[in-house]
Amino acid sequence: MKYRIGIDIGGTFTDFFLQAEDGRTGTWKQLSTPKDPSAGLIAGLERIAESEGLPFETFVGDIETIVHGTTVTTNATLTRGGVKTGLLTTRGMRDALEMRRGIRERQYDNRYTNVEPLVPRELRLPVGGRIDRDGREIEALNEASLEAAVATLASEGVEAAAICFMNSFANPVHEREAARYVAERFPGMHLSVSSELLPVIRFYDRVSTTVLNAYVGPILSVYLDRLGEKLAEAGFRGVLLVMQSNGGVALPEIVRSRAASTLLSGPAGGPRAAAAYVGGDGDCIVVDMGGTSFDASLVRGGEAEMNMTGEIDRLRIALPMLAITTIGAGGGSIGWTDEGGLLRMGPRSAGADPGPACYGRGGGEPTCTDANVVLGFLDPSFFAGGRIPLDIEAARTAIGRRIAAPLDMTVEEAAAGMFRVINTNMAHGVREITVKRGLDPRVFPMVVAGGAGGLHACMIALELDLPRVLFPRTASVLCAAGMLRSDLKHDEVRSFVTRFADLDVPALNALVEEMTGEGMARLEVEGVPEERRERRILLDLRYLKQYHEVQVEVPEEAVRDGDLETIASLFHREHDRLFGYELSEEGTGIELINVRVRVIGRVLKPELPLYPEAPEESPPVKGERRAFSPEEDAFTTMPVYDFADLLPGSRVEGPALCEREDTTLFVSRSFTCKVDRHGTCVLERKETEA
Repeated sequence: MKYRIGIDIGGTFTDFFLQAEDGRTGTWKQLSTPKDPSAGLIAGLERIAESEGLPFETFVGDIETIVHGTTVTTNATLTRGGVKTGLLTTRGMRDALEMRRGIRERQYDNRYTNVEPLVPRELRLPVGGRIDRDGREIEALNEASLEAAVATLASEGVEAAAICFMNSFANPVHEREAARYVAERFPGMHLSVSSELLPVIRFYDRVSTTVLNAYVGPILSVYLDRLGEKLAEAGFRGVLLVMQSNGGVALPEIVRSRAASTLLSGPAGGPRAAAAYVGGDGDCIVVDMGGTSFDASLVRGGEAEMNMTGEIDRLRIALPMLAITTIGAGGGSIGWTDEGGLLRMGPRSAGADPGPACYGRGGGEPTCTDANVVLGFLDPSFFAGGRIPLDIEAARTAIGRRIAAPLDMTVEEAAAGMFRVINTNMAHGVREITVKRGLDPRVFPMVVAGGAGGLHACMIALELDLPRVLFPRTASVLCAAGMLRSDLKHDEVRSFVTRFADLDVPALNALVEEMTGEGMARLEVEGVPEERRERRILLDLRYLKQYHEVQVEVPEEAVRDGDLETIASLFHREHDRLFGYELSEEGTGIELINVRVRVIGRVLKPELPLYPEAPEESPPVKGERRAFSPEEDAFTTMPVYDFADLLPGSRVEGPALCEREDTTLFVSRSFTCKVDRHGTCVLERKETEA
């Protein structure tokens, strides 16, 4: 029997999704091991082997593919746990990393301080030499200043070096000379070169991305080495793929040099799986509530929305990534009261170690999970299938001491308040990806993921006035499941600044073919057959004198034939969709800024499993439990159902609880739950069900 496995390592739990050769699927959750994430991964594989009734070595030897999402680089960035990094840059530009774009993030907040750069000023070292914007050398690279800068890096014990010179996107010769010089003298130093990583205009975007890539690069390399060694010792002979922030996967040896491309590696698989559950080319909102964070993203036409630039903890990154909004709202989010006596939830999390107070592992902070235990949403004896028995008294003590007493409430009232606050926080995260972009969230179904998502889905939907919620069978590990449906994907980008009226079509086509060749070479290394390779051409366009570009996917034949009219009409249409107006009638000129080529290696995607029809519309009741009903603001006795008994045709009226080993779904009084042929729980508002 051969297996494919998707693995998503989160801050609290590591998720596993298994797909067997005979069509069977399975889900598992294992507590993460923050000090060595690979240890939790191996422990999870051991559990799966046991459930398959196979010796560990035999099971691992039968695994054909592991697709792995990791938060290693994300955590290193958020905790400032990357390596000591230096920057070699053009003389006079060393402070660009700290000056950023010169715009105050909070214009009226005088106490708001600038983010601290990943490279301190004494390690941002100037090098003489200059290339102009057209790629002409106007000052040769100064070898004496380069030698002095590299000597400083060596004496300071720098482990990684970022190299970013002015206008290197137009001519990388100086960066290549500097990189060769460093590599010859310090073979062990990790190098990140901007002209190889991101050869585009906008110096701050480029230098920030290059530094970020250097900062986390050695961390990712060490982790991949350790993971590879452990898998090899266990007998793994298959293919290991790593999830990237752009929603595609790649071989470890490819992502090593582009470590920053994994900063959203974990949540990037969710939208792909969600698209399958809404019909392949449908639209939906995807929310994923795990133990540490809450991720919200948007799928339109079966494809997740993308950003070409973004920020990680206020640090600029200009690599393609899924448009995912992440906030600190998970099962481990800690409740606290601020100076004004207001109740807050997160963003700080108890994580996996020590975890919520109810885990009994030494944690004393009140968390969302503690509130859910007190409110009766979680069965203390059934959490994680009984492997993690929950201590309800520890949860009550933590909430009572830190929340209830300061606010003069009962423990139950404090827990209900915590529940409401975190729901409001998550609803705000959904508004960030919809309302702020001019979209009405009520027209999208909401696909819920994450081990904690099912407990809060109905209340998020009520907050946003959403009529429909989908809770897939694989909801608790949706990102891991989506990784097995993700294609291999590589994005190439080059600046090609020109007005449309002056466009050199042969030069444009030559650049497209060069970029295509680089991407296809990666697919060749990854063993993708030619019949499953494809490419997409995207252009970053803007009206003359605008600052921001609009990315437009254009037909290959339009680029090949220089059909500027077709390209312009696509740009006008996209500009109107995004901003509500376009200037085609005014005759405003168009400017091309960047050319992008996305090469894709299609993987064979499994069909969603079909489940047998339920013998009766009303599933058998597993038991009853006293739990909190938010609409009534009171505790009530609710029926509890086993997920295994929820089959196509089953119908559950809220309020009710539906349990399985790795998650619990709370159906509130305002919703009815119906199960479709794929085993997905479709929750519909009773008032709009007709």
